[in-house]
Amino acid sequence: MKKLIFFFVLLSLFSCGDYIDKPKNLIDEDTMAEILADLSVNDQATYMYQNRNLEAGTRFVLKTHHVKSADFIDSFKYYVVKDKMNGIADDAQKKLLKKDPKADQYVKDKSKKSGNVPSFAK
Repeated sequence: MKKLIFFFVLLSLFSCGDYIDKPKNLIDEDTMAEILADLSVNDQATYMYQNRNLEAGTRFVLKTHHVKSADFIDSFKYYVVKDKMNGIADDAQKKLLKKDPKADQYVKDKSKKSGNVPSFAK
């Protein structure tokens, strides 16, 4: 009986690991932030030009960064499970605001009106 309990205790210790394994072709956090920034620009372009294809723009962004879609999806899932996606999204927003300084003032004005101050603006 003691051996059986010991076996279950060991089994439970070794089964408590990560929810997700590290992907084989994990995209680093900085590249992931760049991709997310470019994808948000692509999303806004398709919002303004509604008869354009979002999928083609997404493929172009991934091809520009030399990333396969499966690797992006696996990396995205990994960062979400590891609670790193908020930091990556904040980095992506900072990169977007560096590319367009006028957008920085727009975001600050909108956040003052709504009372929500983004973490990067503090």
